[in-house]
Amino acid sequence: MKPQHLTIMAATLLLLGVGAGARAADPQQWLQQLGNYPHAVTVDSSTAVVVDHLIGLDSLRKVRGVWEFEDSERLSGQLTRHTWQIIDGFSSIEVMAELEAMLAQQGEGSALLFACDGRACGKGVQWANRIFRQRVLYGREDLQRYRVYRISNNADYRLLIYAAARTADRQYLHVELLQIAADEASDGL
Repeated sequence: MKPQHLTIMAATLLLLGVGAGARAADPQQWLQQLGNYPHAVTVDSSTAVVVDHLIGLDSLRKVRGVWEFEDSERLSGQLTRHTWQIIDGFSSIEVMAELEAMLAQQGEGSALLFACDGRACGKGVQWANRIFRQRVLYGREDLQRYRVYRISNNADYRLLIYAAARTADRQYLHVELLQIAADEASDGL
């Protein structure tokens, strides 16, 4: 493993607090810690209450002239969105892998609902413009990654992670965290 990769793993794990303390941490805290990561520059950040927010659980495809997911869910709650540019020679895929490793340590607290890599995810321009409304995310389709996790921790969440790369110097990570409204969470959605 390259020294640069060891550095990113150590820094990310330290910032995200992987270990016993991370299991009890609130997912909102993970995003704050990722925002403090020294090799990530905030491009956009927002928080809003949403109703029937669409979460794709499949690749994005054009069906009868309409871009859509074959499988998805619509949930309401508080949505926090962040887009970061990953700098200093690190890749968005590396940072995403470290975030996934942290989620894997959550055990039963998190579950992967959907994952796709590269061209299997669909057209990058559609992800950037239609789904995330962040045109900076449009990049090489072979370098895109998309993940959806269910996280249960005092409240129910959906965590969406999208990694995109235009060039070696233009690497982006987009994360959406939806804290599901209590009435929907109790319905078992």
